[in-house]
Order: sequence, then structure tokens, then C-alpha cells
Amino acid sequence: MLMAPLFIFFGLLIFGAHLFSALFSKKRIPDVLILVLIGIILGPLLGIFKPDMLGNFGPLFSSLTLVLILFDGGIDLSIDALRKYWKGMVQVTFYSFLVTMAATGIVAHFFGMDWGTALMMGAMLGGTAAAIVIPLVKQMRISEYARTVLSMESAISAVLCMVVALAFMDSYKMGGNLSVSLLIGRVVSSFLMAVIIGIVGGILWASLLDRVRTLQNSMFLTPAFLFVLYGLSEWLGYNGAIAVLAFGLVLGNIDYFEVSFLKKMKHHHKMMPLEDKEKSFFKELVFVCKTFFFVYIGICIPFDNFTFLLYGIVITLAIFLFRWLLLLLVGRENTPTDRKIVSIMAPKGLTSAVLASMPLQVNIEAGYEVIPQAGLIQATTYAVIFFSIMTTSLMVILSRKTLIDENLPYFESQEPLEYES
Repeated sequence: MLMAPLFIFFGLLIFGAHLFSALFSKKRIPDVLILVLIGIILGPLLGIFKPDMLGNFGPLFSSLTLVLILFDGGIDLSIDALRKYWKGMVQVTFYSFLVTMAATGIVAHFFGMDWGTALMMGAMLGGTAAAIVIPLVKQMRISEYARTVLSMESAISAVLCMVVALAFMDSYKMGGNLSVSLLIGRVVSSFLMAVIIGIVGGILWASLLDRVRTLQNSMFLTPAFLFVLYGLSEWLGYNGAIAVLAFGLVLGNIDYFEVSFLKKMKHHHKMMPLEDKEKSFFKELVFVCKTFFFVYIGICIPFDNFTFLLYGIVITLAIFLFRWLLLLLVGRENTPTDRKIVSIMAPKGLTSAVLASMPLQVNIEAGYEVIPQAGLIQATTYAVIFFSIMTTSLMVILSRKTLIDENLPYFESQEPLEYES
């Protein structure tokens, strides 16, 4: 009997998600915000759901959602746009990571953390959440520059977060010795090898697609290959998220991979792009997974300690303030609209949550406190995740009036705004 209400709830949630997405199209109220609030009501406020009820399925589902969103984002990215806007992408990604890490570290140290743990938490929060940024920018009528920069930043910054934060953890395990050369080597190797795996996988799968489509029920085989590619990258010690993004980029830009020795392979094996019906199928998967993912985030946010919430609020404000100041100095050749949009897109998500849980796990496995203040790191990071999502969502709503007042065609258009469904 308990299963019946659950099925009713899941069905109504999917119906509601389509309505929320349409609401964003009309009123600019982000569906992300509504879904997170639903999770907060069902979780921390009413206690109907708790994170530990899902066990290991919660993190697994979060990773699944991230993989599908990154793949979908990679398909929609244009190599022409990457070549055109690579400078802005690099500047925003690396400068924003360093500025966010510094801002978080300063505020956390002021609240009593030592510099090591404060900067480590800053590294955990240094990136933006691809699972939030990519769906959000797809629903917004923004320039190709802003969409490309924000999508790539959310993927690349995840690598920086993981590598730098894990380097800090390793330094604690080794008695506090942090090797800068080891850190740089990890960043470069993790990124480049993941890109190579993704590109090779994309070329291989594109050459097989023509044959795969002759099989019965073949629509799920591309996601299956995607999961294998992600798992293989992670198993080898590289970043699966970047590999997935590169894989999607290849399938979305097949014509750019016609180099000498591949032309013959294309001729003989018929390298094929994804068909429209396949892309629509993946977008439906992304939509459903995204809906439950944001509700899950709301369920996981801790509301039982006011101190942690206060820390989260202050750190979130510092992150957005420093990001705004950064965009005043970097990318002045871009339009004011683009700089505003990039400055408000700083939500934190899955990568930050996973990394924040690792110090406690390290201490449990060691049997003593290897990393100090591990509980504070986790609780504060979860609070920042919530408030950063809230801040981004509210700024998206408030920016509508500002951009209309400046007579900028960001939200208003003669054509109806399309949204992912």
C-alpha cells in the first residue's frame, strides 16, 4: 500500500516538472528553484524523505544524471564556438576557480578554520554545477558566447575541483606536505587523457552507429556505450565527466574529425551523427533525471544547525561578490549582458557535495582525525550548495527587469522561448 502513494507522487512530479519548465518560459521562475524547494519541503521540513533512505542509490543516481546532462551538453556545443570563444572560456574557468577558492578560504578562516582546510573547502566549491548550469542556459535566450563559456566552465572546473581538493586531502595524509608540481601534473593528465578517451570513443561509436541502428531496440545502446566510457575513464583514474563531454562533442560535430586517416574510416564505416529522434530521446532522459536530481538535492540539505546555515550564507555572498568583481576586470571586450549572465551563474552541485563528504570518510577509514573539521566542511558545503542555487535562481528572475530596462534582447524576443521537455 505504501508503494501506491509513491507512484502517484512520481507521476505528479514529472507532470509538475513540465509545468515548471513552461513557467520558466513565461515568468522566468527557474524550475530548478521550484524542484529544490519541493525537496526541502519533503525532506528537512516534513521529514517524509531522508537521504539515508536511498542508501547508495542517491550518489549513483546523481552521477547518472551528471553523465546524461554533460553528454547532452556536449552534443549541443559547437566546435566553431569553442574555437571562437576559447580565450574567454579559459579566463572565466581558471580565474573564477582561483577567486572562488580564495574568497571561500578567507571567509572560512575568519570563521575559525585553519588555512589548509579553509582552502581545501574553497577548492571543493571552486567550480559550477553542470547539472544546473547547462539545463538553465538552454532555457534562456542568451548569446552563443555566454552559453559556450558557461557550459564548458561547468565541466572543466569540475576537474579542477576534484584534482585540487584531492591534492589537499593527500597532503593531510602525508603529514601536510603539498606538492605543487604533483598538483599541476594531475590537472593536466586528468584533463588530457579524459579528452582523448572521449574523442576516441566518439569516433569509434560514430563509425558503428550505422550498424547499431539495424539492431532491435537500439536506442538505449548509445547511453549504454556512454556509461561504459564514463566508467572506464573513472576506473583508469581520469575524469569521466570530461570524457563524456568530449564524447558528446564528437557526435555533435562529426564533420570536424575528417583528418587524413579518418577519412577512409568514414568512407568505409559511414561515420554517422545522431539522428533527431535519438537526440529527442536523450533530452527526455535528461529531463526526467534532472527533475528527480534537484528534488534529491533539496532533501539532502541540512537545516538542523543555524551556524552552518549562517556560514553558508556568508560564503555564498562572498563567492558571488568576488565573481562579479572578476567579471568587471576580465572580458571587457564582451557585452555587458554577457558579463552579467556569466557573473550570476555560480551554483554549486554534485561535485562539491561528493568532495565534501570525503574528509569524513578519510577520518573514518583511518580511525582518527586525519583531516581536521571534516564535519564542518561537509555541513557548510551543503549549505553553500543550497544558497548558491537559490542565489542563481533569484538573480535569473531579477535580471529580467534589468536587461529589459537596458533594452537588451536577452529575455524578450518576437519568437516564443523554447525549453527542454
